[in-house]
Amino acid sequence: MGTRTVALIGGTGPQGRGLGYRFARAGHQVVLGSRDAARAQATADELAGRLPAEARPRGATNAQAAAAADLVVLAVPYRGHRELVTGLRTELAGKVVVSCVNPLGFDREGPYGLAVPEGSAAEQAATLLPDSAVVGAFHHLSAVNLLGEADLLSDEDVLVCGDDVDAKQQVMELAATITGRLGIDAGRLRMARQLEPFTAVLISINKRYRAHAGLAVSGLPHAG
Repeated sequence: MGTRTVALIGGTGPQGRGLGYRFARAGHQVVLGSRDAARAQATADELAGRLPAEARPRGATNAQAAAAADLVVLAVPYRGHRELVTGLRTELAGKVVVSCVNPLGFDREGPYGLAVPEGSAAEQAATLLPDSAVVGAFHHLSAVNLLGEADLLSDEDVLVCGDDVDAKQQVMELAATITGRLGIDAGRLRMARQLEPFTAVLISINKRYRAHAGLAVSGLPHAG
């Protein structure tokens, strides 16, 4: 995969920062988006202190970030997701859009998956973005691990789902910049209905064991 310009919508949150850091480390041009451009730039400057000069990310508004990139990652909370994505429809047209949004709720018993009218946040994004190729991926990577010092998260896999074969392949290759091996083709976009709420299971496990465990799939002939 050649160098890409990757935008992180919601790039000031833990997941957006972590993914942005990993993509920048891999040599991609990274734009962190936020509702507040100054906040996005402050986050970009913070990450730049851990990266070579040529890998320095930059901050922008969400709309500016989406317009500047050829691949865009939605790393935003589910609350407000519909409004935010709808507002970026023009900037996202014709682009690969990756959703790592996890619609989760929390109560006294812990985390749980929320019901989404379209089936999943990724499918909601696809409905709102008819001119974009929406892919679901990066749901299960710990922000702590992403922002850690390990060269690669080699003990984890990235599950990728989508209906556009080429877009899915691009995202599987992008996943390799984080784990050292291609992401795993998890099927059609509707599989996001299972992938998104499974994050609640990982949160429960990590809370119980005070860990930052991810997901690894055994028995596959991994290609680096």
